[in-house]
Amino acid sequence: MQILVTTDNHTEGHARLHDYVQTKVETTLARFQQRVTRAEVHLSDQNSSAKKSDDHQKCVVEVRVNGLKPMSVSHNASNLELAVTGAVEKMERALAHTLDRLAETHKSGSPKAAGLVM
Repeated sequence: MQILVTTDNHTEGHARLHDYVQTKVETTLARFQQRVTRAEVHLSDQNSSAKKSDDHQKCVVEVRVNGLKPMSVSHNASNLELAVTGAVEKMERALAHTLDRLAETHKSGSPKAAGLVM
């Protein structure tokens, strides 16, 4: 799985941060490594604008899964570590849910049985 980490121009993207993000994504999404070809992690500081809030650090995780459209989640938190953890855990749940439903579809032979077709 290829992992790409980007930051906005208000977030310092030092090597330690990149290493943390890479390790977090690799360990949390390890069970999906055969299906996920690429993960993109975008970090930003939402307080750079006029609005102020406690949860001003944002992490967006987008993954590319073989045979599916890209999936994306985001999480806001008070610091980058919490934002990354929250977003990566959300992605883990989203991948598990999506891939479990696909597995059900293949077992039953009917896309409607898994709720994937309206």
